[in-house]
Amino acid sequence: MSANLTRTTAADLAALLSTGDVSAVEVAQAHLDRIAEVDGDVHAFLHVDAADTLAQARAVDDARAAGTDLHELAGVPIAVKDVVVTRGTPTTAGSRMLEGWIPPYDATLVEKLRAAGLPMLGKTNMDEFAMGSSTEHSGYGPTRNPWDLTRIPGGSGGGSAAALAAFEAPLSIGTDTGGSIRQPAAVTGTVGVKPTYGSVSRYGLVALASSLDQAGPCARTVLDAALLHEVIGGHDPRDSTSLPQPATGYADAARLGASGDLTGVRVGVVKELAGEGYQREVSEAFARSVRELEAAGAEVVEVSCPSFEAALAAYYLILPAEASSNLAKFDGMRFGLRVEPSEGPVTAERVMAATRGQGFGAEVKRRIILGTYALSAGYYDAYYGSAQKVRTLIQRDFAAAYEQVDVLVSPTAPTTAFKLGEKLDDPLAMYLNDVATIPANLAGVPGISVPNGLDDAGLPIGVQVLAPARADDRLYRVGAAIEHHVRSSQGDLLARIPEVHR
Repeated sequence: MSANLTRTTAADLAALLSTGDVSAVEVAQAHLDRIAEVDGDVHAFLHVDAADTLAQARAVDDARAAGTDLHELAGVPIAVKDVVVTRGTPTTAGSRMLEGWIPPYDATLVEKLRAAGLPMLGKTNMDEFAMGSSTEHSGYGPTRNPWDLTRIPGGSGGGSAAALAAFEAPLSIGTDTGGSIRQPAAVTGTVGVKPTYGSVSRYGLVALASSLDQAGPCARTVLDAALLHEVIGGHDPRDSTSLPQPATGYADAARLGASGDLTGVRVGVVKELAGEGYQREVSEAFARSVRELEAAGAEVVEVSCPSFEAALAAYYLILPAEASSNLAKFDGMRFGLRVEPSEGPVTAERVMAATRGQGFGAEVKRRIILGTYALSAGYYDAYYGSAQKVRTLIQRDFAAAYEQVDVLVSPTAPTTAFKLGEKLDDPLAMYLNDVATIPANLAGVPGISVPNGLDDAGLPIGVQVLAPARADDRLYRVGAAIEHHVRSSQGDLLARIPEVHR
């Protein structure tokens, strides 16, 4: 029964819990047992508190027994990316700079998870301060892809995606600044959603790039992601960028799309997000998905977004610039790590230099240096200012495209999961993993990655669907239809994942 519970979807677990066929404690214990069994190999989690998880689950069981009206997902456990602040639980953002920090408050989305009764299994591993595409830049060691333990699980949210693929959690939370939810989903055979910017509160996220960061749901099915999105979304007055719209209708859209019928939906294939540089099997799987969309009744046309070709360059100026500003607070003075110089006078400048030199990893230092340079006097207009102009052009390309179509589609990532260490010494090669996902963050539009096949080595591939801002429901309808046709033609892809042993 325990193994079956860890392989059951969140929606089905919710149904079992509501009828009393299983208890929240049983479900939580099954997942804790699975974590104990395989996470020594996978390293998806940085922190697990089994006693606290079971206490949360027991509270749900007690409330259900007392006849309390509970949320649909009450009792379904969840894993949370370690960039999300959690009261009483360590939050490190994958960095030694915050090692041992226990926040005194919850992020808004964590408050919503607790209110809905989702027991938290633990905090998941990530690239340090969400800077990376492979989770190799974590200050606590890399996470491994459950499909092949010699390969990366994507990044920066590789821990949240790997926990799903290893059946350690039915749901997880990620954050997406340039693809950090969608790219890990693609390479682990799971589902990841970057909501419309501002539709899920950023209050309580350790900031990387404030104009790009967005928390979102991660799951193994489109419906599960939609159900979780409805829990964490909605307006938050503590976030000045929060949108006023409620997070509703996503699960209904997923259920509608699950029929596989997309009659009347206009789909645009982005010319600039395909072709050279994409792995052969990725291109073939994408072409197959486009044919299946047409067979489902969608009208498919090619759309050109010429400014997308400059998105990567613009992103890697805007993100480092904002990171340089956001990470300035980690100075050894107020909270987190403090390192005093080994010799000589103890001044503020020398403490700051020692702390940041020891506390930050190489990738974080690289981006801070890039960002500080881009913002410096004499270079601001040439670099950061020009990148913001490109951002405006990308937003205009999206607007023009959505006048022609309802959604856009592309491969999620140009390749499947590469070997650990393969690109670690080549930053440009690593950055290219986000070439298809970055435009959505620059424009603030929502996107979803759905599994759509396996490559010749048996590794998962993902297809990306993008929608206009505040039209996240379209992601779930089209994503669920893709999921339906993939299962009809290829079966359950996750059923082919190799069993992970300790």
